Amino acid sequence: MIPLDCYHCGEPATGTPPITLELEGALRHFCCVGCKAVCETIRAEGLTGFYQFRTEPAVTPKALSDSERNRILEVDHPLVQKSFVSPVTAGQEATLLVSGITCAACIWLLENHMARQPGVVSFSVNHSTQRARLVWNPEHSKLSQLLIAVHELGYRARPYQADEAEKALKAEHRSALIRLAVAGIGSFQSMMLAFPLYFELVNDLSPEFVSFFRWFSLLVATPVVLYSARPFFTNAFRDLRSRHLTMDVPVATAIGLAYVASAWVTVFGGEEVYFESVCMFTFFLQLGRYIEMQARYRAGLTGNALAGFQPMVANRIQGNGSDIVATHDLAAGDVIRIRPGETLPADGIIVSGHSTLNEAALTGEYLPETRSEGDPVHAGSINGENPLEVEVRRAGTQTRLSGILRVLDRVQAEKPPVALAADRIAGVFVSRVLILAPLIWIGWWMAGADNAFDITLSVLVVTCPCALSLATPTAITSATIRLRKLGFLPTRGHTLESLNTIDTVIFDKTGTLTRGELSLVDTRTFGNLDADRCRQLAASLEKHSEHPIARVFHQTPGYAARQVKNHLGGGLSGQVDGAPLYIGHRDFVEEKVGSPAPEADTSHGIEIWLATSHEWLARFTLDDEPRLDAKEAVQALQNAGLRTILLSGDRSGHVEHIAGRLGIDEAIGQASPEEKLRVLENLRDQGHHIMMVGDGLNDLPSMAGAGVSVAMGSAADLTQLKADAVLLSGQLTQLSEALKAGQDTRRVIRQNMAWALAYNVCALPLAAAGLVPPWLAAIGMSLSSLVVVLNAMRLGRQRGNPVSQPPAVGAEATS
Repeated sequence: MIPLDCYHCGEPATGTPPITLELEGALRHFCCVGCKAVCETIRAEGLTGFYQFRTEPAVTPKALSDSERNRILEVDHPLVQKSFVSPVTAGQEATLLVSGITCAACIWLLENHMARQPGVVSFSVNHSTQRARLVWNPEHSKLSQLLIAVHELGYRARPYQADEAEKALKAEHRSALIRLAVAGIGSFQSMMLAFPLYFELVNDLSPEFVSFFRWFSLLVATPVVLYSARPFFTNAFRDLRSRHLTMDVPVATAIGLAYVASAWVTVFGGEEVYFESVCMFTFFLQLGRYIEMQARYRAGLTGNALAGFQPMVANRIQGNGSDIVATHDLAAGDVIRIRPGETLPADGIIVSGHSTLNEAALTGEYLPETRSEGDPVHAGSINGENPLEVEVRRAGTQTRLSGILRVLDRVQAEKPPVALAADRIAGVFVSRVLILAPLIWIGWWMAGADNAFDITLSVLVVTCPCALSLATPTAITSATIRLRKLGFLPTRGHTLESLNTIDTVIFDKTGTLTRGELSLVDTRTFGNLDADRCRQLAASLEKHSEHPIARVFHQTPGYAARQVKNHLGGGLSGQVDGAPLYIGHRDFVEEKVGSPAPEADTSHGIEIWLATSHEWLARFTLDDEPRLDAKEAVQALQNAGLRTILLSGDRSGHVEHIAGRLGIDEAIGQASPEEKLRVLENLRDQGHHIMMVGDGLNDLPSMAGAGVSVAMGSAADLTQLKADAVLLSGQLTQLSEALKAGQDTRRVIRQNMAWALAYNVCALPLAAAGLVPPWLAAIGMSLSSLVVVLNAMRLGRQRGNPVSQPPAVGAEATS
């Protein structure tokens, strides 16, 4: 029989009995009732064009649980809406984050579906950011009802809340774009006016026309200097006040003096003006800085950095009821209620209830830990299947999560040696340039030369540190673009310079070398049923649980199960076709069967057993499998002469097993965030240069202590925000390409610096001798900058295979 695929999502439609629906005279099959319900909704609203427009399969819808529905209802609370809803003329406006969008047809479907909802004025979705703008009339519909309407189509929506860093970056990005546009327009206009004067392309220009060209050039260059070049002047004044000279000082000096001298000639007369040099210099510098900023901005690294780890509101118990309060209003002694799926806003002690907590944000462990009355819990943990009441012990900046962030800030406050060396070199160079120019002017003035100012201006222009200033940023920008195409995005200026010094690569395990989720790796049967039937029986019970172990079986079609009961820490029991069925840990199932489990080979994963009341059926082995490219990546790094270390907080005894499978040189397990940092500090004291690759908040202190920290593309937002680079593609093999790019970048930077210094050394005596007129000095300065830029552009040549579509980073749009 030919296997059938779901008409809606494309998954295998293997349900028994089959789920079908007749559409346009054809019988369509579906993998689940949810996909069928979504299809019926789409058909009822006359939006069946979705299936013709789409270019990618839809996402399999998931039914809302009671806890999820209750969390959605909370968005109607004014305190919750305060952070993402604002009043507009037509009613209220909210910014939402939508997940499950696979192509443009999804947006078409969502926008048309929401337009039919009562009270909706407008609804639009941005495909690249997956953000939606919703305007609705609250008198006709509640916001929670509209979010549920999005869920009805199989998508997920939640409030989008940009943090302060992203707001500041947006303002900086907008301002930089305007400055770049002004400088670009000024450069084009000034060059059109300068060419006729320099090369006499227009003959017999009268003095009036020359004066007109100069005044018009002054008008064009003035906004470039006062607006586009303003950051250079601001930074130069800051450096002068702090007595710590950087490249912004000579840059601002060159722009300022060239502009003032040109304005003086325009007003009082003289030989040459240099407005086009001022505009071009400003434009090229701003372009390099803007490209670097744009790469980070488009990656969305600052989007929703604290989402999911620091909830904005908490449910505080007051007498017989409860109130929603802001998290920062919590105090020691308060009792808060944490429902299933919610994130703990504070550290405390469980006073009522028992559940499992996912503490991956703190420990990196992907398996939830069982917690009951009297057990301590920490902010950032995600509650499992049962509600809890927690007495707050520490809130706000006193939580353990905040402590990890403080360690991070302390480590990051230390500048790397590369940055300190660069600062010293820049300070020496700048001071020499600033001393040399006035000495030349004094020398020619005392010699009685009439053109002392022009000679001094030529010296300033010809030795202007344009090429020297562009040597490093253009190389880093070009290499950044190259790595971005490969799915590796540096987010700090020192990253590429530091990559070439790396001799040790340290990996986290869960989510870095491994997939970060359990999968079924082996099925061993003991009864008369085959493996497929045993997996279907297991799925019949596990589909009633949201435990990570149960999710392994969620994609497997099962049978109708009744009287399903969750035995905390043990497993599940229920009835299938009237017969009792048990699944769970060995001891739990053994107690229900009444006979010892059959002999079976030992395994390195988690063993889950399936049995009836009188017969053992199967043993399932679950494991967190290594990524497909992990071994290849480790081998490539070792072939390059690098030492590899696996450093993990995993307490399952799985660390050495994974290290052995991948051929890693050394494995260290059961390491807390503080212990990880100590390991890195010891290696650093021994003279090693370290790259740390991780994906969890618990990796942040150690990642900050490494020479280069790399976060996986699937990592938490805050981890990506604080890392020196993000592996957007999730392909570990790109790490070796990044190291090669670091070596190429160092070589190109050295070439650019050598060229810039050689040019200045050769041009300086010629200009100081009066042999280089100012117009030739401006051309020489531009050509030297062009050589540097063209040489840096060679870094953009791609050596590896580009990633076709890097996955989005930043906050995932999940409810």
